[in-house]
Amino acid sequence: MKYHIRKVRTGSDSIAVQVIKYENRRRVIVKHIGSARNKDEVILLWDNAANWIAEQTKQIPLFPQEEGFISLEQCEYLGFQHTFLYEILYKLQARLGYTCFGSKLLNDLVTIRIIEPASKLRSLELLETYFNIKHRRQTLYDILPALLKLKNKIEELTINFAVKEFEFDFAIVFYDVTTLYFETFKSDDFRKTGFSKDNKSNQPQIVVGLVVNKDGFPVAYDLFPGNTFEGHTLVPIIKDFKKKHDIKSLTVVADAAMISADNIENLKTAKIDYIVGARLSCLQADLLSAIDKQLPRTDLADIRLSTDLGYLICEFSKKRFDKDKFEMDKQITKAKEILQHPGKTKRVKFVKTTEAKNQLNSELIDKTNILLGIKGYYTNLDEKTISNQLVIERYHQLYKIEQAFRISKHDLKTRPIFHFKKDPIKVHILICFMALAVSKYVEIKTNLSIQAFLSECKTITDAKLLNKINNKIIIKRVPLSEEVSKLLDRLKLMPH
Repeated sequence: MKYHIRKVRTGSDSIAVQVIKYENRRRVIVKHIGSARNKDEVILLWDNAANWIAEQTKQIPLFPQEEGFISLEQCEYLGFQHTFLYEILYKLQARLGYTCFGSKLLNDLVTIRIIEPASKLRSLELLETYFNIKHRRQTLYDILPALLKLKNKIEELTINFAVKEFEFDFAIVFYDVTTLYFETFKSDDFRKTGFSKDNKSNQPQIVVGLVVNKDGFPVAYDLFPGNTFEGHTLVPIIKDFKKKHDIKSLTVVADAAMISADNIENLKTAKIDYIVGARLSCLQADLLSAIDKQLPRTDLADIRLSTDLGYLICEFSKKRFDKDKFEMDKQITKAKEILQHPGKTKRVKFVKTTEAKNQLNSELIDKTNILLGIKGYYTNLDEKTISNQLVIERYHQLYKIEQAFRISKHDLKTRPIFHFKKDPIKVHILICFMALAVSKYVEIKTNLSIQAFLSECKTITDAKLLNKINNKIIIKRVPLSEEVSKLLDRLKLMPH
């Protein structure tokens, strides 16, 4: 038997509360609970009606916390929303200070960039689909000029957050660059063709330099024309970073592409210490000979040599030796096969051409053999300031910036870029930087990838139900799972 509760106004201007049922499409009054003269009496009688139904039929109310008794039959399912995930990401943006600008659209664009990256117009559609949040397209165009002015403030907020959350002290930063291409073949003063890390050398691009702390959390970035040599981006962005934050002592860690005589001189002039990767294959014969003679071939042995580019630290690794030896033997075998079949014109590492004749490059083989298992690093810091092993350890932390770029390119889909003008491009990268900071914070605190975190949070949905009796929308949230509760605890977020 299915019962419902009904309120009806009587001739004496009271409100009668009744328990009813429907038979053959006709309403039948099962029990008259009483008449009320005010709201408090209505609530009391409604509760009495709900209790009577529960006692008579053992029928469980769908929403015991709601006013009165609402059964499943009274409701129409309207779909679900990921409001919980939206609330979490908004709280995290607030924690970083990103909600202080009073631009809900900016925060919503950052949120949807994390959840489902898309073009800006598609993002507006997704916000409405997932959260019933509506923004006018014109509003997006109107706020672009204001958003352009926020870069320095957002970097400042992000750095302040890094100081508070990760004890960032400006002593050491990690730097790398990447390229972001455009879905067009037209270049301009900013979007230019150049060496592409996405193998899109025929399409215009821009170069992005990113600075992170030792945890991989982003603290600064800058943009350069697409034809800028990546080594030329290091000094300007680090000098600007040091000056902007009045840093007295700073060490930058970067990969081998950043090393050059000019860069070293400019870093020294700016009083910036450095740890960078070394390209040992480019070393002169005397340094190569010194490494061969002085470096023991025992696991994790290291040496330090003075060079024009600073101290060269070399380390031998047995694991690296095995890998390098395997690769070298494979390439030598391939080279010999090419020499045995002259018809093949494939370019192979250990084949050289002398007087129009191909032959095995024995000099390169000897050089490669010396360097098997050896990795090199340059620094201007002397041994009293930093040990060889600490230099190596610091350099190996550079992988965290590679993780940041991976999040940026793949999870946040920073590229390809569909904007064509410089200002919208800058706003796009600004939004991606904010989304990267939130995503990286989540990963650091939860030990989960941002995608795994999103998947867990998406299990907590809000069902939308229509109460057909009073035409009111009811939102019913799935109870928090144990895993989601643990994530909230790690992020120090109280459930809503």
